[in-house]
Amino acid sequence: MNRSALLVRLLLLALATAAPVRAQAPAAPAAAPVSLQRTELAADWLEMKSTETETHVLCVGNVVLTATNMRLACDRLEIIATRIGGEEAEAIATLDKFKYLLATGNVRMQQDQREVTCERAEVKPLEEIVILTGEPVLIDRATDIVTTGEEIVLHRGQNSVSGRNIKISGPPIRDLGAGAAEAPANAAPAAPTARP
Repeated sequence: MNRSALLVRLLLLALATAAPVRAQAPAAPAAAPVSLQRTELAADWLEMKSTETETHVLCVGNVVLTATNMRLACDRLEIIATRIGGEEAEAIATLDKFKYLLATGNVRMQQDQREVTCERAEVKPLEEIVILTGEPVLIDRATDIVTTGEEIVLHRGQNSVSGRNIKISGPPIRDLGAGAAEAPANAAPAAPTARP
């Protein structure tokens, strides 16, 4: 077999094996890695006390806590965190090792496409839940879903919500009634409108 015929066969083989790959749906892009951000806590007044095993932090007035992929603002914040080892006089805890967090008064939390407003947010990392009370409103801008209720419980890592007296508002759906006309195939969905 001459050299040009061999090249043509190799090219045809390469095209034949590449065609099924091109016919497949493109893979979903990998989620962009979240760059770590320093944890910062600011308040008009702050008190930090340590025991042998943990540190208690109390912040009052214009409290703002920022961390990787999160921002929390409120009037009052209590944190209980595990102490880092070292000297007994040390009064510093690692905020990423917190055991309990209670934010009260004009609470506003933002994380990714979700935003929460309420009067009280209780974070229980060991149970992997966040309990929202005091007229809580959860807005998911990615899905245009607004959840309100007497109490909303967010379950970490499960992408789920539960609670009492819950009301969920989402984007419109087509008419599902028996006498409804079929929606045209090319009808565009309504634009999302998140409510505060």
